[in-house]
Amino acid sequence: MTPENRAAYWSANLRLLIVLLAIWFVVSYGFGIILVDVLNTISLGGYKLGFWFAQQGSMYVFLVLIFIYAIRMGQLDKKFGVQED
Repeated sequence: MTPENRAAYWSANLRLLIVLLAIWFVVSYGFGIILVDVLNTISLGGYKLGFWFAQQGSMYVFLVLIFIYAIRMGQLDKKFGVQED
């Protein structure tokens, strides 16, 4: 792999990480702590939505983000020719 391809690969990897971590931060910190009072006006399955995000929602989003990261990194690896066989 050429140095330019390495830099592009690393840059794409960092962009993906930053986007996914920003989503996780907004969901876990923003929805679970900052916006909890606003979200508590909505009910989900008998529980207030703010409570749900603080207790379970952020974990579910984290698991989804792990799968998204794995899929996107597989695509990125194929694009740059560094996939595992």
